[in-house]
Amino acid sequence: MNEITNTTTYNNFLLELKEQIKTSQTRAIGHVNFEMILLYFKVGKALEKKQRDEGWGAKVIERLSIDLQNELPKVKGFSRRNMMLMVQFYKEYRDIEIVQLPVAQLKNSDNKHFLITKVSWSHNVALIQKIKDNELRYWYMQRTIEEGWGRDTLVEKIKQEVHKKEGKLISNFKAILPPTNSELVQQSFKDPYLFDFVTMAEPFRERELELNLVKHMEKFLLELGSGFAFVGRQYHLEVSDKDFYIDLLFYHLKLRCYVVIELKKGEFKPSYSGQINFYCSVVDDVLAHKDDNPTIGLILCQEKDEIVAEYSLRNMSQPIGISEYELTEVLPKEFISSLPTIEMIESEFTKKLDIKEE
Repeated sequence: MNEITNTTTYNNFLLELKEQIKTSQTRAIGHVNFEMILLYFKVGKALEKKQRDEGWGAKVIERLSIDLQNELPKVKGFSRRNMMLMVQFYKEYRDIEIVQLPVAQLKNSDNKHFLITKVSWSHNVALIQKIKDNELRYWYMQRTIEEGWGRDTLVEKIKQEVHKKEGKLISNFKAILPPTNSELVQQSFKDPYLFDFVTMAEPFRERELELNLVKHMEKFLLELGSGFAFVGRQYHLEVSDKDFYIDLLFYHLKLRCYVVIELKKGEFKPSYSGQINFYCSVVDDVLAHKDDNPTIGLILCQEKDEIVAEYSLRNMSQPIGISEYELTEVLPKEFISSLPTIEMIESEFTKKLDIKEE
């Protein structure tokens, strides 16, 4: 087994271990978070009633905040601003009435009560301030729980309007996969993908983009979504004494299958579908375990004609999706000379890999 394979095995194990640790930590703090959300809802409800019945305004809440901080100096979270947010929080969800529920009901992830109390207070505040539609808020709460988004990541995802992108890619998943799997697979991918963490210079080559994505793997994985474990770039396949190389190969821990990604510069071409269909077939036979689900192919291009893309998938035997990617930081030609060449990037990446192996 070569060094790169050893590194890949280690990295995948590390990812799985991190997932287990995060899950354990989430369970430990979940109860504490619920109690805080419940408390803030109760405080907001009480303050709103006083505002209604007694005409309490901002000055009374400010005095109340000062008195609470003097009486309970170790208790945080009762600033004037936060208490005003508690009132707003109560008003937004008064119809749900957040209360202590039986454990069995709290485990129902479709329960709106569960979603509100599962995410943190800072997440709830961000959602209230940035999204007016409650159903859309619940969607982002669900994704936050599934993806483990921090507050800043959530805000960025809202800004990017990812709810309009997930599950939107052109694919043949429904035609190829069982009905129970096709919808889950469809929702695990999106269109377009935003690679705003990569700075490129025009004209660039596909291999340059590939190397830059690997160089920023943490951000790349975040954009792909939860469950992706990186296997390798330019992954070598040998078929009938001929060499073939997959641009990027991943394993999806939730879907339990390999994901082959091909990066293409410019407009989508029908020939790309045949190429990735071939790669997926080989991976199924050579790499996949007997219990793995069918390998999924994902073609990432800068633009596509939807009709051409749909026709290209019609007679493919493997599940394939076609999505666009966007580079928001493409530099003009005059900056090319000041940027590292593709050989320099590849050399630097190799050096870092060697250091990790020592």
